[in-house]
Amino acid sequence: MERQAQILIVEDDQRLAELTREYLQANGLAVAIEADGAQAAARILREQPDLVVLDLMLPGEDGLSICRKVRGQYAGPILMLTARTDDMDEVLGLEMGADDYVCKPVRPRVLLARVRALLRRKEGGAEAPLEPQRRLEFGPLAIDSAMREAWLRGESIELTSAEFDLLWLLAANAGRILSREEIFASLRGIEYDGQDRSIDVRISRIRPKIGDDPMHPRLIKTVRSKGYLFVAEAASALQ
Repeated sequence: MERQAQILIVEDDQRLAELTREYLQANGLAVAIEADGAQAAARILREQPDLVVLDLMLPGEDGLSICRKVRGQYAGPILMLTARTDDMDEVLGLEMGADDYVCKPVRPRVLLARVRALLRRKEGGAEAPLEPQRRLEFGPLAIDSAMREAWLRGESIELTSAEFDLLWLLAANAGRILSREEIFASLRGIEYDGQDRSIDVRISRIRPKIGDDPMHPRLIKTVRSKGYLFVAEAASALQ
């Protein structure tokens, strides 16, 4: 039998957590629940689930703190839930290492789609279409899609799963402007709503990691009103 993906829901609303568990289990996933934020980080690191659904507002310790605490030792996707509509919550969550976020109340079908998309990404299913390369090299920067790792001058670059996917997508399409609509469709399988800032946040996090100048980027350029462009020729100037 095919192994079921292990999901850990960190949510203090017991009724919501149970309903979510029932729905995900009915769709072939194995689900556990942790209601105490103070215990969540240790449990994530101990059990290493395939994916964590993490509520932002928790008793004991909030979701942002948990995400920051585990990110260095937990490589799986983190899907953050927030009841607020404040952009800063979403931006902070992404900066702490969350891979995606969903605003409450969330429809079960939408949550399931996001979970499945993140699990596919974890297994390498989000590689750029029509791009057979497994390893790309641009001067001192190397990116390997099979190993899901990147190196700058031989030193490993610490990237979240979502950051790696975005970097690979841009690099595999070097020289071509990718719109936010294309990026969203490729990486998340959903349409861009015109407001989501997650791509912009990830770009800003990736740039310094690969030696690009965040203030005056040359490798990953923002093309006004169009999208992002990976400039292969700029790799020789990487810091």
